[in-house]
Amino acid sequence: MDRSGFVKLAVIAFALVIVSFFVRGVSRIVLETETAELLQAPLALIGFGLLVYLFIRATLDAVGIWTVEDSDA
Repeated sequence: MDRSGFVKLAVIAFALVIVSFFVRGVSRIVLETETAELLQAPLALIGFGLLVYLFIRATLDAVGIWTVEDSDA
């Protein structure tokens, strides 16, 4: 993974978490609260899991165990 791929994954992760809140808010207008939470949960979990992975990957890069390559472009 290069640095541009790392940044793209970080943007996608933050976008998933933000979209999950929008999905919950909009679906609460139309549906019940429990159903809105069920619709939000997969997006929030995937986004949060991706953020945890990126945090661990960045930590390992800072320590020098698993480096993130520089892009040539």
